[in-house]
Amino acid sequence: MSSSAFTLDDLRRILLEGAGADEAVDLDGDILDKDFEELGYESLALLETGGRIEREYGIRLDDSVLTEEPTPRSLIEAVNTALAAQRPAAA
Repeated sequence: MSSSAFTLDDLRRILLEGAGADEAVDLDGDILDKDFEELGYESLALLETGGRIEREYGIRLDDSVLTEEPTPRSLIEAVNTALAAQRPAAA
């Protein structure tokens, strides 16, 4: 379980581990604001990605986050919000 912030590099790694990548898509490019569908990832691939994120980071994501967050930027923000919510408050 990781407690650090979730980054675009983390998302790229998990996408590649889980569903691979369409050869026509450059995940190293500027993908933050591209729709997942445009990147070649449909809902089933995103659900698998969400499961991997949950296991690795010890968080729970609502399925709607995975189906209603159409871009990497919005998914990264949702993951970081969930990570922040699980951290203990500073004393």
